[in-house]
Amino acid sequence: MKKIILFIASSLDGYIARENGEIDWLPKTAESGYDAFYNSIDTVIMGKTTYDQVLTFGEYPYKDKKSLIFTKSSAQNKDENIEFVSDVEKFVKDGFPGSGENIWLVGGVQIIASFLNQGAVDEIIIFVIPVLLGKGIPLFKNIENETKLELVKTEKFGQLVDLHYKVLK
Repeated sequence: MKKIILFIASSLDGYIARENGEIDWLPKTAESGYDAFYNSIDTVIMGKTTYDQVLTFGEYPYKDKKSLIFTKSSAQNKDENIEFVSDVEKFVKDGFPGSGENIWLVGGVQIIASFLNQGAVDEIIIFVIPVLLGKGIPLFKNIENETKLELVKTEKFGQLVDLHYKVLK
């Protein structure tokens, strides 16, 4: 059974990036459950804006995973592991074609909202970073429906707190 997991870092006041998209406030290195999580997934999903930002960091970091990039524009494949998808609703309705079993919903805000609004997210794992940004790009925006969650676990990694929720359906 396929599982969509939102795994993301957020400031304590709920932002995933500065207003200009910068994530310079994220710790450069920190103990976390990232490696174990990453090894458990086989597919990454992200929006085109997030994909473009990831490319500015250097080499594409998810080459060993199937990557589905959602975009409304026509994009060209530059890598055999990357597939561009244009219709989120059809993708969800059709049962996530081309994806594996454990799917990481990387971000950004629009794709997160779209998947949540369609009831397609199974788990939410948020790493809370101990910083207050005051303003920026919010983690959750344009959520149309109430989504109930069950706390599965919390874990402390140094100064970071991992909040792991199951989405109740």
